[in-house]
Amino acid sequence: MRLVAGVIVLLTSGIMADAKTTQPTSMETTEGDPVHLPCNHSTISGSEYIYWYRQIPLQGPEYVIYGVKNNVTNGGASLTIAADRKFSTLILPHITLRDAAVYYCIVRDTHWGRWGCSCTISHHLKSLLRKNELRLNRRIGKVKKKKKKR
Repeated sequence: MRLVAGVIVLLTSGIMADAKTTQPTSMETTEGDPVHLPCNHSTISGSEYIYWYRQIPLQGPEYVIYGVKNNVTNGGASLTIAADRKFSTLILPHITLRDAAVYYCIVRDTHWGRWGCSCTISHHLKSLLRKNELRLNRRIGKVKKKKKKR
């Protein structure tokens, strides 16, 4: 059984969104297992969309999935949205080392589509992204060293 370096979840605290979102700061899982990444957005309005993005180390953010209600599937990811829309979960069914990234959910009133948004990232968020990227790179390095020892 191999340990994935870690699926890092970034708490955005509403910096990039109109409604506040909260997420766990990090999660770890074993390679091949599913992972459920929760997002609480208790102040969401009826017209707002829920987006998930991820940022792989040394790359820009990339779109994962979005939804308004119920369950949505896109490629290997699925998004489950509670009936009252106050909570959602991104489900990644079979985690691999390539899935190690910073994942974050965003709630917006407009529909951006899968191509992204024209939002600005504050200096505070850039700093958080950089810290999580460095932390993730260290964890990936530790996993690779363990594999070589075997």
